[in-house]
This record gives sequence, C-alpha cells and structure tokens, in this order.
Amino acid sequence: MALTDRVMEHGRSLDGLAPSTYEATLAFNLGSGYPVGVLLPLGIARELVGQDVAWVIQPYMAFLAGLLAAGLWSAAGSLVRSPWLRALAAFLAAQSALLFGYYLWGGIKEVAAATLVVTVAGLAALVIRERLAWRTLAPLAVASAALIGILSGGGAVWLGPILLATLVAAWRMLGVGAALGRAAAFAAALAALSIPVIAPGGLLPPTSSPLTSETALGNLFRPLSALRLFGVWPSGDFRADPTDPATAHVLIAVVALAALVGIGLAVRARAWSLLLYVGAAVVAGLAIFVIGSPWAALYAEGRRVEGGILMAVLAAGILWSNALAYRDVNLAPRDQLAELQKIGELIAGQGPTLMTEYQPYGARHFLRNAAPEAASELRRRRVPLLSGRTLRKGAYADTDRFKLHGLEVYRTLVVRRSPAQSRPPLPYRLIWRGHYYEAWQRPAGSEGVVRDHLGLGNEVDPGGVPKCADVLHLADEAGPNGRLAAVGRAPVVIVSLKQTSHPRAWNSPDYASALLPTTPGAIKAQIRVSKPGGYEIWLGGSVRPQVDVAVDGRPVGSVREQLENSGQYVSMGTAPLDPGEHTVTIRFHGADLHPGSGGAPDPIGPLVLSQQDMADTRVVYFPPSEATRLCGKRWDWIEALG
Repeated sequence: MALTDRVMEHGRSLDGLAPSTYEATLAFNLGSGYPVGVLLPLGIARELVGQDVAWVIQPYMAFLAGLLAAGLWSAAGSLVRSPWLRALAAFLAAQSALLFGYYLWGGIKEVAAATLVVTVAGLAALVIRERLAWRTLAPLAVASAALIGILSGGGAVWLGPILLATLVAAWRMLGVGAALGRAAAFAAALAALSIPVIAPGGLLPPTSSPLTSETALGNLFRPLSALRLFGVWPSGDFRADPTDPATAHVLIAVVALAALVGIGLAVRARAWSLLLYVGAAVVAGLAIFVIGSPWAALYAEGRRVEGGILMAVLAAGILWSNALAYRDVNLAPRDQLAELQKIGELIAGQGPTLMTEYQPYGARHFLRNAAPEAASELRRRRVPLLSGRTLRKGAYADTDRFKLHGLEVYRTLVVRRSPAQSRPPLPYRLIWRGHYYEAWQRPAGSEGVVRDHLGLGNEVDPGGVPKCADVLHLADEAGPNGRLAAVGRAPVVIVSLKQTSHPRAWNSPDYASALLPTTPGAIKAQIRVSKPGGYEIWLGGSVRPQVDVAVDGRPVGSVREQLENSGQYVSMGTAPLDPGEHTVTIRFHGADLHPGSGGAPDPIGPLVLSQQDMADTRVVYFPPSEATRLCGKRWDWIEALG
C-alpha cells in the first residue's frame, strides 16, 4: 500500500517526506530497488474507482487470478477440445494450494507472476507457430518485461527456459543467422522495456534475498517441501504440515502420475504452450506445477472412466486444500482500517503522529500524510519507555508507560480504545472518536506545559491510588504559582479466565493466566459490581469463530473474526448492570462456512468490565497547597503544571 501510494505520485523519490514509519518503509524498499511493476496497475485501478488502495487489493488479485485461468484455458486448447472440460481444468489448475495460500496472504507479486508465466508461455508458442514473425515478437517482449518488472531477477529464472526453447525452435526452423537476428532484436526490445524498471535496484536488488540466500526464509517457518509443487496441500496454512499427511501424500502421488501422463499426451498433441509452461515450472523449480489438463485429456480422448476418476480425485485434493486455507485465513480487520482511513484524512498535515499500538497498516499507509510513527516498529525517533528502553517489534504500551518528553514530540496521538488505556497527557484533546480508535491532538507550542506526569494503574487497570509522597513531590515541581491536574477513573472489574468455569482442554501450560480456546465451549464468570450503570465487556486477545456474550442469561452481543495485535481487547458489547453479583457467559462456536472461522486459536484473557472510556474522563485542577486532597483517592494520572 505504501509503495503504491508513493510511486503513483512521486516515483521512487522520497524528497519532502518527514521522518516517520511511512518514510522508513519507503526508504527501506524503494531505496533498495524494490520492483514496482505489479504496483502500477493497482495504482491505476485505485484512481479509476476512486477508492483507497486498501480496498482495491483484493479485487485486483481476483482479477489477476481470472487472467491466470484465461491463460490456462488457452494453454489447454490443443489438448482439450470440450469447452466445459477445459474450463474445469483451468479453474482447478489456477487454484494450486501454494498459490491460493499466497492469494489469501495478500501476495500480489506471486499471483501476478503466475499469470504472466502462462501468458509468456502462450505467446512463445504463438511465436513458434508463426515461425518467428516479427509481429509476434512484440507482445512476447512486453509480457517478458512485465514479468521482470514484477520479480526482478526472479522473473529471469522463469523466462530462461521458455525463451531458450523458443530460440532452439527458431534455429531449427530458420537457421542460425535468421534465428540470431530475431533473437537480437527481441533482446534489444526486452532490455529497453526492462531497464527503466530494474535500473534503481539492479537485476537482483537487496530485497531479493529470499531468492539469492540459502538462509533467508522471509515469512516462512522453515524451507518449503518440494511436494508443495504438486498443488495439493491440505493445511490451513501452506507453511504448516498437512492435516492428514498420509492422504495428502497419496493425492500428491496421483497428481505426479497424472502430470507424467499429461506431458506425454501434450507431446503427442504438439501442445507447445502447455509444454513450455510446464517445462518452465519444472526447470525453474520455484512455483506452481500445473496439473489441470492431464486428466481432462484422458477424458476428452474417450477414456471416460479413468479420466472421470482422476478428475474427481484431483478436484477433491485441490478443493480440500483450498477449503482449509479459506477456513483458517487471517482476515484483515476492515472496520478498524476504515476508521484509520478517516483519521488519516482528518489529521493530514498535522503531524508528527504516534501510534502506540502495533498496527503497520496505520503507520505505513492510512496515516501517511501526518508523518506517522509506530512506537514498536521502524522508528526514526526513539520513543522511550519509563525504563529508558523502547518497545520491541509488535509490542504495545499504554501512554502512561512512555516518558513524557518522548510523547510530546508528537502533535497527534492515535490510540486504541481499551479498558486499560489511560487518557493521554493534559495538552492532548480528543478530536475524533470511533468504535476502535481515538485521535488526540495537542495545540502547537504546548510542549513543556506539563512539568511531570505520574501515571497510575497497571497493564490491565488504567487507574490507581498514588503514594502521598509522590503527590507532594509533584506539588513541589509545580511550584507555588503552578497547578496540579488529575483525571479520575472509575474502577474496572477484572477477571482472570483461569478462575472461571471453562473447558479443561483450554488450559495450556504456556499461559499462566490466559486460556487457549481449542474447541467449542463456554466460559462462565461470576462478577460483582458496586455501582449501577452501563458496563462495556472486553475480552483480551482475538476472536476467530463466532463468540456470543450473555449476562445473567440475557444476550449482550456477538463477535466474529476480530484479530488483534499484542495487548489489545475485543469489545463484546455493553450491558446495564445493577449492584451485586452477575454471571457473564462467553460462548465460543466452532469453525463454520465463514472465512477465517478456523485456524490456530490465540490466547484469550482477561475478562474486563469497564464503566468509563478514556474519552469520558474529566480533568480537575488543584493548587499545590491542596495536594493532600489527591492522596488516598483513585486517579488515572496526576500532573504538575508550570
């Protein structure tokens, strides 16, 4: 997203960008020659539909997948005459489990590369059929340059076998001289089209380490097995092992046998585009091994029983693999991102901005026009904690946990709504409030108004009772002409889920106070509230399948597919409660037909009931001479003002 935003408006130039996480993201990638070929059509699509690029990515990848299926349809034309059989072959062949996994992962480059490889193979076959007619070389050069523009040197690995086979065919048909003449003209056109794309980073820019290094794994758990090349991999995450290894290996063996039979039939039918495509995949050894056409060829040649059985087996394996991936996919939190888009439009030009939550989509894209920085990734400034350290990548901290001078650098703060989130320091005022986020901003020139900040509470409770000695110290810092500012905070109800009634299988030795909901089941917690009012119910962690919440048997809310980063909570709904004891029931359903309802569970806990949001707090002021009035009472924080 960040790269597309920038290259569409400024190319690779970073001139004029303030230091920020957004700027650091661009400097790391664009400055290292990251290939941008796949981003330009995405940026054009964004302009055509008038939407933020975030909402165009999924349709763009679906469009590329449709082009891939169309290319496979064409490639199978010499082998499969029946239109509906060819359509079914292309449909299944375009859904290799590995490629489908990258699609669900947001792998735009991988989907585009798969589309262009079959396109290049088809155009190369056209060149051979037309005996290297000059008019056929131009589209082949354009498609080849596009593949290099997407993958840099990785594209050359795919192109090599296809172009070499085309050159050999030209040599045999036209002789050495004519073949070399056309090859030279093609190479010149390819270079002219490719050089502007690869010049900034070279054929193998530093970002190509997963291609050039034996140890760079990128986002993989470990090196992938070559068995994934056969397109069947029944696992919710293509990086993990199959759910049923024995069945998976049988299906892979069937695919391998079908591929060998299909290649033999393709050779006999002189299906050059299909042979070039499969040959390039095998020789390159980097991506998808297409298996759509072999069983269709058997069926089309009259061996309907064998072809039908093979069709059913392969379809079952492919669809089983992709159904698991669909069930276990990590869905983007679209509603949260839409709020960040609104905030980004509101605060444009009013930076620098700090996000205390780990949220790359905000710091690297949606807030880009407000010089955003993330406290826990790609910082250009140190944002020190009270301990003097900085947050590790992916971590979260409440605003009270940061040193005041580190926060005051930022004019705008974008923070998550949470039962544990403190009100930001005094100079900041609320300017926007949503279901997930709040934006707070201080007036220009307000640095230094607060001489010292005493944050109270802990990781799960924003309020606490100060030591009187600390309050008196703040009074001394304020001086006789200063003031003390304090924010009261209503108590929260905190329940450790280990102390509730819950399925025994949810207990995990890896988590001292959290549960791991590995099965459907329910949590029943007994709580006591002392004041009447509306209480918002929060659950720490993430939710995948549907989760229903009830209080004393009355439904309160239902949530599904809400993935959170470290330290965040899911709002389950609000219930009016009278003083006394109540029973809160949280019921987890199992995986269903909704995408993202399966997958590995995340730890959950604690359960928190909160009566007051940070935006609903009020600042009260005291002269330093009355500092003792703050002792023994519950506050969010206390500040010494000059």
